[in-house]
Amino acid sequence: MASLRDIKTRINSTKKTSQITKAMEMTSAAKWNRGVMNAKSFVPYMEKIQEVTASIALGAGGVSHPMLTHRPVKKTGYIVITSDRGLAGAFNSNVIRRVHQTIKSRHTSNDEFAIIAIGRVGRDFFVKRGYNVVLDIIGVNDQPSFQDIKDIASTTVGMFSDGTFDELYVYYSHYISAISQEVNEKKLLPLTDISTSHKLTSYEFEPSAEEILEVLLPQYAESLIYGALLDSKASEHAARMTAMRNATDNAHELIRGLTLSFNRARQAAITQEITEIVGGAAALE
Repeated sequence: MASLRDIKTRINSTKKTSQITKAMEMTSAAKWNRGVMNAKSFVPYMEKIQEVTASIALGAGGVSHPMLTHRPVKKTGYIVITSDRGLAGAFNSNVIRRVHQTIKSRHTSNDEFAIIAIGRVGRDFFVKRGYNVVLDIIGVNDQPSFQDIKDIASTTVGMFSDGTFDELYVYYSHYISAISQEVNEKKLLPLTDISTSHKLTSYEFEPSAEEILEVLLPQYAESLIYGALLDSKASEHAARMTAMRNATDNAHELIRGLTLSFNRARQAAITQEITEIVGGAAALE
C-alpha cells in the first residue's frame, strides 16, 4: 500500500497537470473561435471563385485546359494536412490512418505516388516509413494567411501542370462542430467537380476564355488547398480543446480518488496509533 507521502505527492503532481491542461484548453478555445471565423469567412470567396470558374469553363463552350482534362494516371500526389504538435486527441491519427489505408489499397509501389505534407506529425510518420515526401511545410501559423502556404500551393499545382502528377488529392480534417470532425478526401486536380449549385452567370471575356482560365484555374486550385488548411486548423483547435478538457476532467477525477485514499490511509494510521497508545497504557496498569 502506498504511503501517505507517496499519495500526497501524486495528488500535488496531478493538480499541477490539471492546471496545465486547463490552461491549454483555454488557449485552444480562443484559437478555435478565431479558426472557425477564418474558415467561415473564406467560404463566400470559394463559392464565388467556383461560380466564376464554372461559368467560364462550362459556359464558354469548347474551352479546354490541362487542369480540366483526365489523363492516364501514372503517379498520384497526396496532400496531407496534419498539425505540428500532438495533444489533440485523434485529430492527426485519423487523417494519417485514412491516407495510409488509401495508399495501401490503391498502390503496389512507392513509385506510383508521392506525399506533400503540411504539418510535422504527418511528415514524420511518412518519412519514418520510407514514403516519398517530395514537399513539406512545418510551422504554419495557428491563424494562417495565404502567404504562409503560397509557395507550396503553387509548387504543388505546378507539379500537376508539368506532368509530375497525373492526379492530386488533399486529405484533411473537416470541421463540423466543437466535438465532431471528420476526415475529408477531396480530388484537387484535375478539376472534374467544378460545377456549381448556383445558376451560371453569362460573362463577356476580355481577353479570351482560354487566357482567363490559364490564370484563374491555378488560383482556384491553390484556394482549395488554402480552404482545406483553414478547415483543418479549426478542427485542430477544436480537437485539442476537447482533448484538454477531457484530460482536465480525468485529472480532477483522479485527484478525488487519491484524496479519498489519502484520507482513508491517514484515518487508518490514526486508528493504529490510538490502538498502540491504548495497548501501551493497558500494559502499564
